[in-house]
Amino acid sequence: MKKAILGIFSLLTAAYALYAAPIFAQPDLGLQYGEKTGLGNKSLTIVVADSISWLLGLLGIAAIVIILYAGFLWMTSAGKDEAITKAKKMLSAGVVGLVIILAAYSIARFVVTALIKASI
Repeated sequence: MKKAILGIFSLLTAAYALYAAPIFAQPDLGLQYGEKTGLGNKSLTIVVADSISWLLGLLGIAAIVIILYAGFLWMTSAGKDEAITKAKKMLSAGVVGLVIILAAYSIARFVVTALIKASI
């Protein structure tokens, strides 16, 4: 008797857990609330893509500044081997960083573009 009650209870619990209420299936993304608050009505994918582009742009500027500073150090080293070695290391690190940033930007742009095309 206990097994029968436990079995019925388990079936009812599973049926209730698998029930998809109609209210949860609504495709309301809440974009209309952004217009009323003045925050805009861009989709989340566009906002994330813009944020990634902005951040990678800042990192690219930082890499260019590092490269320029390394060149300045090299030019003002006055033939000192330690200063030239430091400038060469900084220059190579800046170039490698810039290559990584450009690759990350290309990959992120490809992925976001593919996601946007897939969601339309």
